[in-house]
Amino acid sequence: MSSKDAANEGAPLRRGLLFVVSAPSGTGKTTVVERLVQRVEELALSRSYTSRATRPGESDGVDYNFITRARFEQMVAANEFLEWADVFGNLYGTGASDVERQLARGCDIVLVIDVQGARQVRLRYANTVGVFVLPPSFEVLEQRLRGRSKDPEEAMQRRLRMARNEVAAFAEYDYVIVNDELEACVERLRAIVLGERARLRSVRREAELIVESFIEKAPR
Repeated sequence: MSSKDAANEGAPLRRGLLFVVSAPSGTGKTTVVERLVQRVEELALSRSYTSRATRPGESDGVDYNFITRARFEQMVAANEFLEWADVFGNLYGTGASDVERQLARGCDIVLVIDVQGARQVRLRYANTVGVFVLPPSFEVLEQRLRGRSKDPEEAMQRRLRMARNEVAAFAEYDYVIVNDELEACVERLRAIVLGERARLRSVRREAELIVESFIEKAPR
């Protein structure tokens, strides 16, 4: 079947792109990505699985896929996760089949995951586009964390130590943006998504169809 025939039968012109966004806790990465997907068509935020209990205002199947720890461990044993991690005693993971299904139909996916998870994803998807979001400074991050959390001081110190380790991994990513102001950060991330969609590897199939129409119809 030619690419033209496939396109005529409704096959996607391209495979979806996989974006990974990482940042220390408190940087605001989830808020940034949630606003991003509201502004960019055919871009979806992957919904993670977690073993932790729901928090006030959260809904199963909306914020996370909430499952028991036993069920999570069964999925790990069955290799059903694209990536997973233990974060402060709670398990979080990305369903491999969920992501693959959306990519195959041409939808771009954003994973909001930590550095450890991003490394796991890159082992399976070499063309993953990585974006690391930095806070403006350590002081700003600490202020944000203390402002939103009622964790005891020991837990706060643990989060800050983890943040120090995570920011050191920024060079593993394709892009780095600073969340100094929310709207500006969202626009920077939007520019990255649109730029990646215009790269040759993303538009080659569509471009070939257009060129083919010139070969068939333009005067020689």
